[in-house]
Amino acid sequence: MEKFYLFFDFLFPFSGLFNFALFKKKKGDTEYGIGWFPLGGYVKIAGMVDESMDKEQMALPPQPWEYRSKKPYQRLFIMLGGIIVNTLLAIILYIVIFTVYGENYLPTKNAKFGIAVDSLARTIGLENGDMIRSVDNKPVERLDRIPAAIIYSHNQTGTIEITRDGKDMTLNIPTGTVNKMSKMKKGEFIGEAVPSVVDSVKPGSIAEKLNLKPGDSILTMNGQPAFLRNQLDEIKRANYGKPVTITFMRNNSTDSVVATIPKDQALGIYYVSEEKYLVFEKIHYNVFEAIPRGFVYTFEQFGNYISQFKLIFTSKEIKASESLGGIISFGKIFPDEFDMYKFLMLTAFISIILAFMNLLPIPGLDGGYVIFLLFEMISGKKVSEKVMERATTVGLVLLLTLMVYANGLDIFRLFKH
Repeated sequence: MEKFYLFFDFLFPFSGLFNFALFKKKKGDTEYGIGWFPLGGYVKIAGMVDESMDKEQMALPPQPWEYRSKKPYQRLFIMLGGIIVNTLLAIILYIVIFTVYGENYLPTKNAKFGIAVDSLARTIGLENGDMIRSVDNKPVERLDRIPAAIIYSHNQTGTIEITRDGKDMTLNIPTGTVNKMSKMKKGEFIGEAVPSVVDSVKPGSIAEKLNLKPGDSILTMNGQPAFLRNQLDEIKRANYGKPVTITFMRNNSTDSVVATIPKDQALGIYYVSEEKYLVFEKIHYNVFEAIPRGFVYTFEQFGNYISQFKLIFTSKEIKASESLGGIISFGKIFPDEFDMYKFLMLTAFISIILAFMNLLPIPGLDGGYVIFLLFEMISGKKVSEKVMERATTVGLVLLLTLMVYANGLDIFRLFKH
């Protein structure tokens, strides 16, 4: 390995332009450095046609230690090295996550009060309290995976099977729903419905002035059902700054109070934990149990990401101009507040994305070199260095164009909003 650089020390993909590094230090035979062009980075392997386009080195006779002197299977292993390391990193992180945190999720069948819906879910016919049985007649074990199941439903115009007020119904997913869902943040669309039962009230709050007590169960607000928390929140949003009548139950007796909803919609109520009403699945793993789970979960996530990636090309509703993003979009996936669990989960998933993207058969990426090596191993004929140089140049230009396009979309969205 001749160079190991964070960012490029040239105007990517033109290796002969503006060659300088912000920092560099040679240790052994390898030069470590930080380039000035802030996109990705690269490793320069001696005797290999890569983004550095070192034609002078390639014109010299091959040396025994160089990449081009190695056997095809050895070069294949070298090219797969980065992909393997990214995959192993994801596996290790998931093993750590399952060992430390385990798994905690709500089985769909355990959502005994049904679902809480947002405005988009309501447009396709879902209502608060609906019990979802299946999507496209396929049961979905975990409630939080239902939105993904809807997005991946056949031809993106599938069905949702529900039970409402004791009656079974089938809802057709309208055209355009998947496009709207693809723009949602995680946790939107549907969630578990939970009763509006007071656990405690904030000192000095409206709730305290109304004399609401722990154990009070809110029933209605302005005559509209408010038994579920999201129902209550919706009514508050629609009535901020206005007086409302709140009906609640205390010790099997009903009572009512009048309050004015403040602009921040905060009444000062702390609700009883949802875990008191819903049975969550909690799985604890020791290290030996977490290892196979880490492997399985990693490849489940690979499958999920591949399914998402395919939608860009196969879905009539997912548009590249709305799905692609650059540095700004990447930054938005991080939570506003640091949370170790979320950080580890996100880091593992990013490693999976990097592994998958590097495996794409585009010259300039590891996957492109893998294709040439597989051709050589099958045919017995080595691809000429001239063809490799041209293919790599085309691939690098394609990658640069994609980067400019994706980051340009981010900038356009900033000005648009």
